[in-house]
Amino acid sequence: MSAVFYTLVATAKMNQLNPYRYFKYLFEELPNRKTVSLEAYLPWAKVIQENCHQ
Repeated sequence: MSAVFYTLVATAKMNQLNPYRYFKYLFEELPNRKTVSLEAYLPWAKVIQENCHQ
């Protein structure tokens, strides 16, 4: 399981995201999502870049 988190952290860093902000955003937004595709939560998505950039 930790490999998944390490991969997400590494991918976030490669996309110039703050990993803490990225995980915080995911944990706050994913439980409340309605019909938005999961692609909207990938590190290179525009909304993620705007909210989680370093």
